[in-house]
Amino acid sequence: MRSTAERAAPTSAPGWLLRFVLAFGLLNTLLTFENRWPGFGVAYSPRLSFELCLAMVGLMGWVAWRGRLSSRAAGVWTAGFLALVLVRYANVTAPAVLGRPVNVYWDGRHAGELLKVTVQSLPGWQVAAAVTALVVGALLLTLLIRWAVTTLALCLTRSSPRPWLLAGAGVCTLSFAAYVPDERDTRWFFALPITPTLVEQGRLLARVWLPGEAAQVLGPSPSFGGDLSGLAGHRGPADVLLVFAESYGAITFDNPAQAAALAAPRAELAEAIRASGRLVVSSRVIAPTFGGSSWLSHAALLAGVDTRDPADHDLLLASQRPTLVSHFKRHGYRTVGWMPGLKKPWPEGAFYGFDRLADDAGVGYQGKDVGYWRIPDQAAMALLQAQELDGHPDRQPRFAVFATTSTHAPFHPLAPFVSDWASLTRADAYAATPVAAAGSLIQPLPLYLDSMRYQHAWMADHLRRQVARPLVMIVVGDHQPPALVSGRGAAWDVPVHVISDDPALLQRLLGSGFVPGLTPPPGALGNMPALTSVLLNAFDAPGAHDIVGEEHVVGPPDPAASPLRATPGS
Repeated sequence: MRSTAERAAPTSAPGWLLRFVLAFGLLNTLLTFENRWPGFGVAYSPRLSFELCLAMVGLMGWVAWRGRLSSRAAGVWTAGFLALVLVRYANVTAPAVLGRPVNVYWDGRHAGELLKVTVQSLPGWQVAAAVTALVVGALLLTLLIRWAVTTLALCLTRSSPRPWLLAGAGVCTLSFAAYVPDERDTRWFFALPITPTLVEQGRLLARVWLPGEAAQVLGPSPSFGGDLSGLAGHRGPADVLLVFAESYGAITFDNPAQAAALAAPRAELAEAIRASGRLVVSSRVIAPTFGGSSWLSHAALLAGVDTRDPADHDLLLASQRPTLVSHFKRHGYRTVGWMPGLKKPWPEGAFYGFDRLADDAGVGYQGKDVGYWRIPDQAAMALLQAQELDGHPDRQPRFAVFATTSTHAPFHPLAPFVSDWASLTRADAYAATPVAAAGSLIQPLPLYLDSMRYQHAWMADHLRRQVARPLVMIVVGDHQPPALVSGRGAAWDVPVHVISDDPALLQRLLGSGFVPGLTPPPGALGNMPALTSVLLNAFDAPGAHDIVGEEHVVGPPDPAASPLRATPGS
């Protein structure tokens, strides 16, 4: 006689099999989909989920033990599968959109800010439609998963197919375990599993909450024992302006179409550098992040420590490591952190020890808000110049770190370039600027290129105007733009330019992976911390026997005669 559970199961073999195939196929599809690039969509993948095979064994054991799946148990199983589906979506979408794997701890902390950026870049009706679609989609997904789970449990109450299902699961397990990379591919019919992502995220969380031996994890710091004598120059100590150019990636040089689109603004910037009596050398470095998480690059360069693992960044900020900020401060510089994109309290910023750390509210901007980041880069630079860089020639030299925002995704709305810089420090700044139409988040390349043109324009005009005091301007990309702009498989390289009127300083950089002009060489000089060491060495005056081209140090430089002269359009 059949048990009560078996009597409740579908009676006919075709009916049982059809329900089983439909339910299993639905869950398998939800656990094996891939990203539909470019964008946030998904695409069907004809693969098998290994986790689902294991879950079938577990569900089979549960039903055999309890005889049925209660409503409460069905809810637990549904929640478990729903979590796997969400992890799967994050796992395949983050690399396609951001160009890097998902990090639950780090990305989760900034999900709210990312949501604000997205909401404020879209019209109200699109936001309402998206929220409605999200709620309805979540409910529908939950109902579909619950139906699939309860249907599978009902089908598995039959004892006759259990041996066949166990045998199939065993074969899948053996096939999965027999895989040998680059030698024996026995997983070709499986989708990439989700479990390793969960394990890795758990490891990261444990490392953050239980940092252990932070000194060993972070490795040694570079030597900060120099005296900055190489910045003295013939006109006195130079101000040093370190600009972290948001989303300024090497793709703007490596991609022929992007390079051609930016050729004219680059030529204008090169001409402005020449006309201001300065020279420029360039290189490229490998950023510790891609498509976002700019603070990882900031910390890597300022502290000279590898921060590719976000957990290492947190360990760094909890340490007492020396940085470029503390180094300049120790040698008589006033240190300024100019962070107009910082909208919330940042107690961790005390690690750097800036004499002044100016956030969104602290830079003193009174003009019209433009986009989510509110303060256009040109206005932020005008305020920095007026409040910190202008002044008597004998004043304390400045080391200023300026993190730009106008080239941050979604790259719109973009403020117009303003020729009257003084107006940007007043309350009527951008008063006549119209509200820009919403751009495309799916095809952001034209918007990105516009933001790059804007960046080149204000930098060029700034350099033309600011010649009263000696200035070393270091422009380094914090990371490549998101994969929607940079494409699949792009390198993590970012350009770095050093602009100065002191040829001796730039000459020292030429022996460290830099070349004259604005175009960086094809090979990176190393990871971001390597740039820290290169700059520290260049900031220190060498011995007399090492000085190259001393004649260039006496009097104003002659760009036409200097071996560092950039070629036209470089």
